[in-house]
Amino acid sequence: QQFHLWFDPTASFHTYSIVWNHRRIIFLVDNSPIRVFNNHQAIGIPFPTNQPMRVYCSLWNADDWATQGGRIKTDWTKAPFVASYRNFNVNGNICASGSNVGSCASKSVDSSNSGTWQTQELDAKGRNRLRWVQQKHMIYNYCADVPRFPQGFSAECKRS
Repeated sequence: QQFHLWFDPTASFHTYSIVWNHRRIIFLVDNSPIRVFNNHQAIGIPFPTNQPMRVYCSLWNADDWATQGGRIKTDWTKAPFVASYRNFNVNGNICASGSNVGSCASKSVDSSNSGTWQTQELDAKGRNRLRWVQQKHMIYNYCADVPRFPQGFSAECKRS
């Protein structure tokens, strides 16, 4: 899914968060949820449970997936493009490289981390905010892209 943010992300710093636990993955911007992936492995929908999370930050490269199929043109006259990060924090369990989640140490990366992320979910206010963001700011939904998926949508799309 793609969203047109409800603010100018270049005007100031914003808080982008990912909560990834064994139940769900929640993407948030300034504490507003924009996407939730629930774990539906019990009905055959893949979910990344047996691998540690990695953080990779970059600027998008103007491929078709990021430009609404090429409809949004990149203004290369504004290059070079720069991303800045501040107050970058990671809270989670420590995993050895190449290990699976079951072998991760219980010691937290951040000693102030209370571990609430391990069971975090959206409350009623968060679910309402998520619906508002999806209704007002979603510009692409792969679960509605019939030309891309003429054979039918994934089981995940049928559940959401």
